[in-house]
Amino acid sequence: MKVFLHESVPAMPVQMEGAVGCRMRRLLGPEEGAERFIMRLFELEPGGYTPHHQHDYEHEVFVLEGVGQVVDEHRQVHPLQPGTVVSVAPDAVVLENPRV
Repeated sequence: MKVFLHESVPAMPVQMEGAVGCRMRRLLGPEEGAERFIMRLFELEPGGYTPHHQHDYEHEVFVLEGVGQVVDEHRQVHPLQPGTVVSVAPDAVVLENPRV
Protein backbone atom coordinates (compact mmCIF):
# COMPACT_ATOMS: atom_id res chain seq x y z
CA MET A 1 0.00 0.00 0.00
CA LYS A 2 1.21 3.50 -0.83
CA VAL A 3 -0.09 6.51 1.09
CA PHE A 4 1.29 9.98 0.42
CA LEU A 5 0.29 13.55 -0.35
CA HIS A 6 0.31 14.51 -4.01
CA GLU A 7 2.38 17.61 -3.16
CA SER A 8 5.28 15.28 -2.29
CA VAL A 9 5.65 14.49 -6.01
CA PRO A 10 7.32 17.29 -8.01
CA ALA A 11 5.27 18.95 -10.76
CA MET A 12 7.30 18.75 -13.97
CA PRO A 13 6.67 20.63 -17.23
CA VAL A 14 4.86 18.47 -19.79
CA GLN A 15 7.47 17.48 -22.39
CA MET A 16 5.14 17.34 -25.40
CA GLU A 17 5.74 19.46 -28.47
CA GLY A 18 3.12 22.21 -28.50
CA ALA A 19 2.18 21.95 -24.80
CA VAL A 20 1.96 25.36 -23.13
CA GLY A 21 1.62 26.13 -19.42
CA CYS A 22 1.07 22.51 -18.41
CA ARG A 23 2.74 20.59 -15.57
CA MET A 24 2.30 16.98 -14.50
CA ARG A 25 2.77 14.96 -11.31
CA ARG A 26 3.11 11.22 -11.98
CA LEU A 27 1.47 9.86 -8.84
CA LEU A 28 1.12 6.11 -9.46
CA GLY A 29 2.42 3.62 -11.98
CA PRO A 30 4.51 0.46 -12.26
CA GLU A 31 7.32 1.95 -10.15
CA GLU A 32 4.86 2.35 -7.26
CA GLY A 33 3.41 -1.15 -7.70
CA ALA A 34 0.47 -0.25 -9.98
CA GLU A 35 1.24 -2.60 -12.88
CA ARG A 36 -1.83 -1.81 -15.04
CA PHE A 37 -2.67 1.73 -14.02
CA ILE A 38 -1.08 5.17 -14.15
CA MET A 39 -2.42 8.14 -12.20
CA ARG A 40 -1.17 11.58 -13.15
CA LEU A 41 -2.18 15.01 -11.93
CA PHE A 42 -2.05 17.77 -14.53
CA GLU A 43 -1.98 21.46 -13.67
CA LEU A 44 -2.75 23.97 -16.40
CA GLU A 45 -1.91 27.64 -16.02
CA PRO A 46 -4.39 30.24 -17.33
CA GLY A 47 -4.25 29.90 -21.11
CA GLY A 48 -2.39 26.58 -20.85
CA TYR A 49 -3.18 23.60 -23.07
CA THR A 50 -1.93 20.41 -24.64
CA PRO A 51 -1.98 20.07 -28.43
CA HIS A 52 -4.38 17.82 -30.33
CA HIS A 53 -2.95 14.33 -29.86
CA GLN A 54 -3.81 10.62 -29.68
CA HIS A 55 -3.15 7.79 -27.28
CA ASP A 56 -3.49 4.09 -28.06
CA TYR A 57 -5.08 3.56 -24.65
CA GLU A 58 -8.10 4.93 -22.83
CA HIS A 59 -7.65 7.51 -20.15
CA GLU A 60 -9.82 9.51 -17.81
CA VAL A 61 -9.92 13.11 -16.61
CA PHE A 62 -11.40 14.40 -13.36
CA VAL A 63 -11.43 18.18 -12.90
CA LEU A 64 -10.53 19.26 -9.37
CA GLU A 65 -10.66 23.03 -9.78
CA GLY A 66 -10.87 25.75 -12.40
CA VAL A 67 -12.69 25.82 -15.69
CA GLY A 68 -11.67 24.88 -19.19
CA GLN A 69 -12.80 22.90 -22.15
CA VAL A 70 -12.07 19.66 -23.92
CA VAL A 71 -12.30 19.26 -27.68
CA ASP A 72 -13.17 15.74 -28.84
CA GLU A 73 -12.18 13.87 -32.00
CA HIS A 74 -15.17 15.42 -33.81
CA ARG A 75 -14.02 18.93 -32.81
CA GLN A 76 -17.00 19.30 -30.46
CA VAL A 77 -16.20 21.54 -27.48
CA HIS A 78 -17.25 20.37 -24.00
CA PRO A 79 -16.99 22.72 -20.99
CA LEU A 80 -15.05 21.60 -17.92
CA GLN A 81 -15.64 22.67 -14.32
CA PRO A 82 -14.89 21.18 -10.91
CA GLY A 83 -16.39 17.70 -10.69
CA THR A 84 -16.47 17.06 -14.45
CA VAL A 85 -15.55 13.51 -15.47
CA VAL A 86 -14.23 12.77 -18.98
CA SER A 87 -13.66 9.26 -20.33
CA VAL A 88 -11.45 9.27 -23.42
CA ALA A 89 -11.41 6.26 -25.73
CA PRO A 90 -8.24 5.63 -27.74
CA ASP A 91 -8.83 8.84 -29.77
CA ALA A 92 -7.72 12.43 -30.05
CA VAL A 93 -8.40 15.09 -27.41
CA VAL A 94 -7.11 18.56 -26.58
CA LEU A 95 -7.39 20.36 -23.24
CA GLU A 96 -7.51 24.12 -22.93
CA ASN A 97 -8.02 26.65 -20.17
CA PRO A 98 -9.84 29.73 -21.50
CA ARG A 99 -8.96 32.05 -18.59
CA VAL A 100 -6.18 34.44 -19.50
